[in-house]
Amino acid sequence: MRILPTLSTLFIVFAPLPALASSCAEQIGTIERRLDSAGAIEIAGLQDGHMVRTGSPRGVTTVRLDAPSDPDTISTAAHVTIARTLIVRATDEDRRGDKRACENSMSEAKGMIGALP
Repeated sequence: MRILPTLSTLFIVFAPLPALASSCAEQIGTIERRLDSAGAIEIAGLQDGHMVRTGSPRGVTTVRLDAPSDPDTISTAAHVTIARTLIVRATDEDRRGDKRACENSMSEAKGMIGALP
């Protein structure tokens, strides 16, 4: 039996596949939301074009009053600014398909952000 291609089978074969989000793109989105949180805005101020994001399902509901155990993890406005630059770089690296460089940039950005209030 010979199978002739029909219009519907040709459509299925040549239909564009949906774009799948990479794990780095998911990390970028998570860190962007974190940088628009009330804690980050308390440290660095509200950036132009951004808005406060609230209601994270994984957000901490109580404020910790004790200091972080590692003083290097204390957030500063300069560190948040550097983290935003690293996110732009990671987005570009992800767009180019350089997964390893993107993940390295995201790790560096997370370290820069530190422990937000």
